Amino acid sequence: MEYLAVTVRIVTILGLLLVLTLLTGRRKIGELPVFDFLVVITIGSIVGADIAEPPVNHLPTVYAVILVILIQTTFSYLSMKYRPFGRLINFEPIVVIENGQFVKANLRKLRYTVDNVLMMLREEGIFDLRDVEFAIIESTGRLSVLKKSQKQPLTPRDLQIHTGYQGLSIPVITEGNVDDIALLRLGLSRDWLASQLNAQGILSEKDVFFATVNSDGSLYASKGREHLNPAHLFHQ
Repeated sequence: MEYLAVTVRIVTILGLLLVLTLLTGRRKIGELPVFDFLVVITIGSIVGADIAEPPVNHLPTVYAVILVILIQTTFSYLSMKYRPFGRLINFEPIVVIENGQFVKANLRKLRYTVDNVLMMLREEGIFDLRDVEFAIIESTGRLSVLKKSQKQPLTPRDLQIHTGYQGLSIPVITEGNVDDIALLRLGLSRDWLASQLNAQGILSEKDVFFATVNSDGSLYASKGREHLNPAHLFHQ
């Protein structure tokens, strides 16, 4: 009976957490602000004690999880409504590099070393401090970098080249399975899909591993391959 009780608790708690997470937004599954991080730790402790200790009453645990989520939701609302309150419970972005120079006072405030920042720069593909106009440590601890204008890649706009609109590509076939809902939203039919595949020499959607409809209305279809082609590894 204890194993059955643990099973029931796991199923109900995971279901509850899924519903609450979907209701409160997706911030918890990305980089977390400090208060959300504390909420995750707290919920983990509550849930862990409930699952591992069958004698613990289950209903107070459910109440505690809901209460913590409600508090988090309230704090998030107050943070958006009143910025001073948000600054009290979350970190503010801090500039650590300005015009290629470290801002030493801000490094000391963050308790970051030069090596910490250099490692984060390398993770952004930057190996020369002189390339950096501004580097900012965000509230989540991530580093945002603005390169100097002369170090930024050229864009078609810089070269005064006109480019057409390019939107999202919508998947319509995944592993041989047609997504009828995606076709319906695009105003397309299976007959259209079959004709496009036939034009590319593909007789059945079952032969397609992945296919998308591009923003210009064209179909890209990939049969995929079982193994990597070694010749491509050495192609010059």
